Amino acid sequence: MYKDYLQVKGRIFDIQKYSVHDGPGIRTIVFLKGCPLRCKWCCNPESQSGKIQTMIVNGEEKVMGRDVTVEEVMEEVMRDVAHYRRSGGGLTLSGGECLMQPEFASALLQAAKDMGISTAIETTSFANFPMIEDKILPFVDTYMMDIKHMNPAKHKLFTGQSNEKILTNAKRIAERKGENLIIRTPVVPTFNDTPEEILAISQFARSLPGVKQHHLLPYHRLGSDKYEGLGRDYLLSHIEPPSNEKMEELLTVAKTTGLHVQIGG
Repeated sequence: MYKDYLQVKGRIFDIQKYSVHDGPGIRTIVFLKGCPLRCKWCCNPESQSGKIQTMIVNGEEKVMGRDVTVEEVMEEVMRDVAHYRRSGGGLTLSGGECLMQPEFASALLQAAKDMGISTAIETTSFANFPMIEDKILPFVDTYMMDIKHMNPAKHKLFTGQSNEKILTNAKRIAERKGENLIIRTPVVPTFNDTPEEILAISQFARSLPGVKQHHLLPYHRLGSDKYEGLGRDYLLSHIEPPSNEKMEELLTVAKTTGLHVQIGG
């Protein structure tokens, strides 16, 4: 059946199939262009600008970004509907920051719901809450939200933005999504990898109404070569990923809050 929202246009830079780390079951991830943060460890630097860019990949130019309709995206997503139904999977919106394109993100989520597909988003929630409440929350089943640090100054130093809006939105989103809100924390050495910092985040997650899960995501260098392809410097080239022992230590500390805490998504 024709729906007006199927013709809503947006800008993406990738569609990844058969993911098992970005929401329940087997999922198709749609990566949207644009992000208000500039995390020093970002593994998708091509996602940050909302503009279409050229990136050097294996010595050749590759265009990063294309404009598509919801209908075009859903045609791709629906090819794997059998996998979703067997595994409890579905569509996940990621980025960048999918909330930077609210009309497009909302239309994608609504289309998936109307087609019987489970929905999820990965987001910093650095956006105005009335938009999130009106355009996103009614159509999302699993809301995966990054809480990177509790200290606003350190958060701004490493991401370019303070965390006040993020933390305020987390409380409001939890009131509406409860146990369907999953808090995720990228564990980045020199930024937030001390037991005290992780415990503070986990305690905040525990204070959110209904929230039961906190995922710790170890820093990695995947994507660091993309910076050179974009003519940019990778600012954390001197940082080593956290060891298994370090992650287990942080896991143990976070579990003292009573949340279900796991390493990885």
